[in-house]
Amino acid sequence: MHSTDDFRFKSNQFLLELDAATTEMMMFVSSRETTGERWALASQRHCAAYAAWNSFINEPAKPFAE
Repeated sequence: MHSTDDFRFKSNQFLLELDAATTEMMMFVSSRETTGERWALASQRHCAAYAAWNSFINEPAKPFAE
């Protein structure tokens, strides 16, 4: 696999987790469950998913092999 393909694959993995974490939080919001242990865990998951995505996307650029 080329570097561009690797980047796309990894990027998709991070975005899938971020999307799942966001969806979980929005389900709690819609059910008015924005306090308690389940909310705290969902919030931590979302924070970790965003931090992982942000870290990945802001890594120093590497030249792609085409």
